[in-house]
Amino acid sequence: MALPRPKKRLGQHFLTDPRLLGRIADAVGATRDDTVIEIGPGRGALTAALLERAGRVIAIELDRELAPLLADRWRSEPRFTLVEGDVLAQDLGALAAGPYLLAGNVPYNITTPILFHALRRPRPARAVYLVQREVAERIVAAPGSEAYGALSVNVQAVASAELLFGVAARAFTPPPKVESAVVRITPRPDPVVAEDEEEPFRVFVQGAFGLRRKQLRRVLRTLWSLDAEAAERILEQAGLDGALRPEVLAPAQFAALLRVNAPAARRRS
Repeated sequence: MALPRPKKRLGQHFLTDPRLLGRIADAVGATRDDTVIEIGPGRGALTAALLERAGRVIAIELDRELAPLLADRWRSEPRFTLVEGDVLAQDLGALAAGPYLLAGNVPYNITTPILFHALRRPRPARAVYLVQREVAERIVAAPGSEAYGALSVNVQAVASAELLFGVAARAFTPPPKVESAVVRITPRPDPVVAEDEEEPFRVFVQGAFGLRRKQLRRVLRTLWSLDAEAAERILEQAGLDGALRPEVLAPAQFAALLRVNAPAARRRS
């Protein structure tokens, strides 16, 4: 049976190198005791490698042409479950019904929404993504570096991130116009934000990096509608210089600002 042609609108670039597929599956680190959720199994190349290692694989596929092929390929495999639909519409924790690992060749056009979706609780014990190299570098970037931004802060606030290895464009069918990389994200035992702080933290960080060239005192006044005195008071209590810019703050420093402002924000509302 002829395989459907890759769909540009879905950002489909299928990894075909068996060695690289094995390295990705090894990075997931699944054993027969583990459930792995796979995002975008496509033609099933990584799925096969995961099934060799994991106790159970739940594959989420949006493409209505590929989904039946996957279902047919593993119709007699009780350890394989296919979910047809958009990963962003899925409750990953509910699908796994317990602890789980996450893996996927993530479509480049929706990488950031998928990363944020997977960071919601209950988080996977480990997530391994094949993404555009530029995105991988942003995820692991250090404060003050050129690649550091809102994605870096939001991931690193709740997880540790490692760029494992690069993947050349020629390893895909069809080859993308960019280089790729594999990144592994593991939840921190000591996240810098509590569960009820995660959403306001995300909003604050994204707003701050929308003003990344502004000094912190101006960022706070703009985002939180503060007068100069209130902004300086928050900065003093957080132990931060108002002349700093968002791009040099570590995740814990963003969290400190958020916590200092929280009581005042409740009074203003």
